[in-house]
Amino acid sequence: MTERPVDVSVLALNPSVDISYEIPQLLEYQKVPARQTWYHPGGNGINVARALTELSVPVHCCSVIGGESGDLLLRLLGDTLRDRHTWFRVSGETRLNTTILQNSPPGQYEITSVGPHVAAEVLDEATQCFLRTVGDGLGVLSGRLPPGVPDGTYGELAARIRSQGGKAVIDAHGEALEQALQAQPYLVRLNRYVLELTLNRLLESNEQVAEAGRALRQRGIDYLCISLGQDGAILIDGDNSYHCEAPKVHKQSTVGCGDALVAGLLAAAQRGESAEAMLRFGVICGSATASHPGTELFARGELDMEPGESEVSRLDI
Repeated sequence: MTERPVDVSVLALNPSVDISYEIPQLLEYQKVPARQTWYHPGGNGINVARALTELSVPVHCCSVIGGESGDLLLRLLGDTLRDRHTWFRVSGETRLNTTILQNSPPGQYEITSVGPHVAAEVLDEATQCFLRTVGDGLGVLSGRLPPGVPDGTYGELAARIRSQGGKAVIDAHGEALEQALQAQPYLVRLNRYVLELTLNRLLESNEQVAEAGRALRQRGIDYLCISLGQDGAILIDGDNSYHCEAPKVHKQSTVGCGDALVAGLLAAAQRGESAEAMLRFGVICGSATASHPGTELFARGELDMEPGESEVSRLDI
């Protein structure tokens, strides 16, 4: 397997096999037959790597897998990442995450597994792989940390990436996010709920979200993106705050939308596009993913939007 610096490197410490069921309705203490079942390779890092590959951005993924479910993950991935995927084995089983898509009333329920314990020596191998392939490029640190991995891991790696001339991208929450912010990453993506938890208060308007994000960005972040679900997303840089409306799509599942958003932001950034263009493309990628069932991501051909769709406005905050 190839390990060489590429445009983007992704660390997937806690990938998963995502199983999604479409059902008529959940019934307490009753068996409910699934109308459809989907199996997809998943976990934040894997999804970001898959989405970047679909966007023709050179990407390398360093992941940790375990057991028979890890073998299933590799089979589901197939040759998606070609020779740009290096994985490390642990005892235990790769996560099996479940999404239930209910028809009536419409609803989505998600069950997320914890993941296998990652021994210190395996963590060291995986992170060294990641740092080598990042080089002076972009390094994506995304998703829930598995057992055995310290909360400060993303922060330490972000600092290492910065010291070797690269740029860290963070998509996390809780203590892992808090410690990663101290390393002044290039890009941070979080959703409104995580931002509210971080601040311990509700944010009821786009302006309130932007003001809170602006204060957070001043800790040394180049770009801060807050996803707003069906209301689109906000991107904050050194000059302004921008809001992009989500295009109207037939929503089937929201799983993976944030990962697609991150991939779109990075793909546009790699092309040298403006903050507005980055945000618009990221939102289009996320919304296209929402139109698919389970954790199936967008396809490149779905991303061409009319000029009037997904308009970006400046909030002047």
